[in-house]
Amino acid sequence: MLFNSVKFVVFFPAVVFLYFALPHRFRWALLLAASYYFYMCWKAEYLVLIIISTAIDYFAALVIAQTSRKLYRRLLLACSLAGNFGLLFAFKYFNFVNDSLRAALNHFNIMYDVPALHVLLPVGISFYTFQTVSYTIDVYLGKQQPERHLGIFALYVSFFPQLVAGPIERPQRLLPQFFEKHSWNKALAIDGLQLMLWGFFKKIVIADRLAIYVNEVFNHPGAYHGFPVWLAAYFFSIQIYCDFSGYSDIAVGSAQIMGFRLIENFHQPYFSQNIAEFWRRWHVSLSTWFRDYVFIPLGGSRTTPLRRMRNIMITFLVSGLWHGANWTFVIWGGLHGLYYVFSQLTQNIREIFVKRTGLVHLPTLHRLAQIIITFHLVTFAYIFFRANGLRDAAVLVQNLAHFGFTKQAVRVIMTPRDFTAVWVFVIAMLIVEWLWQTQKSGSGRSPFAGRGNRFQWVFYYLVTVCIFIFGKFGSNPFIYFQF
Repeated sequence: MLFNSVKFVVFFPAVVFLYFALPHRFRWALLLAASYYFYMCWKAEYLVLIIISTAIDYFAALVIAQTSRKLYRRLLLACSLAGNFGLLFAFKYFNFVNDSLRAALNHFNIMYDVPALHVLLPVGISFYTFQTVSYTIDVYLGKQQPERHLGIFALYVSFFPQLVAGPIERPQRLLPQFFEKHSWNKALAIDGLQLMLWGFFKKIVIADRLAIYVNEVFNHPGAYHGFPVWLAAYFFSIQIYCDFSGYSDIAVGSAQIMGFRLIENFHQPYFSQNIAEFWRRWHVSLSTWFRDYVFIPLGGSRTTPLRRMRNIMITFLVSGLWHGANWTFVIWGGLHGLYYVFSQLTQNIREIFVKRTGLVHLPTLHRLAQIIITFHLVTFAYIFFRANGLRDAAVLVQNLAHFGFTKQAVRVIMTPRDFTAVWVFVIAMLIVEWLWQTQKSGSGRSPFAGRGNRFQWVFYYLVTVCIFIFGKFGSNPFIYFQF
């Protein structure tokens, strides 16, 4: 079930009404049933995979906590990881590895006839796999007590607001909330509803409108040169942010209406002044997951400079592969790793440059220059993220060098009305995001919180009108559903 669908418009209010109408002891059962139904709306058979992952980690964690022998604990953890990542590999990575191996062996004239698996990628499998794996690892490390209530643990794995595209919650944050008795809170509900509305605006009005232009250029890379390709790259950077952060806003807002607090997944990442800051602001739940379960176990930063760079590159390459079974995602992750390493290696040189050129006395200009450079580095890497394959990515990068303004090519893809509307809404969104970043009150998690009720209601009335007049309806899937 998509958030931007008629089904969800009926489903969500019904769940909220029943949630607060039922006694507290029955609410977990309602949410679990609702979450399973929510997922089954895509493909009912794949619910079995969630149940298998739930059972593996539920029983593995219980036994891990009951035994003190290190060998048994490690064996149980290994079984849990093998079970979860085995399912992920079979459905997401087997064909990628199989095809890559076939291509490599065929290059040496070695026959390789292992057939591909003809299966659909289960929606959200990477997200709920990481969420349940973090639970087992934390139990093994002694950071989390095993949850003995099977139904509550199953709800932790499948909670519908963040089931298919995050945020990836930690057991320490989410599990205790299922035991709390939530009462209807009008202020929290209004704030959550406003946050959902802002998410719908970013998704339906901006992201889905930008997708028209982006899909045309990236699906026909050889047909466009120069300005249209640059514009498509810029548009995709904005599209993926509005699409994914829009989903996160809807997820956080819908959970908040019922009294649950989910992690904020985005902190205005395109105002970042370097790549390290970008990853502290972008997809926070995933970047912190890789930090805690990949980067730090590898040795983190508390090691030699060479090993630190190795750890950074491994973490980003794995992160790229997490996003998709394609070499384009590996290159995207590798580029961010290189950006990160280069930034660290040149930090002293850049500080000297800033002092000698006088930029140190122009902090606003210096900050703006850093934001622009960081945005362009991120945008260039996104060409590989969005491209349909390595050949398409190579063609697009090559065509970037063909400078020139071909106005007619833009008009063929988008009408002047759509093109104008895109820029108006993108600029408005950036202004709102900037105000959101600089707000001091912290009284809410929606734009303009703390600036006066009248001002907020006027703003959200305009947002609602824009959604109905300019929204691209049609239940377009969110980009991160494919991961």
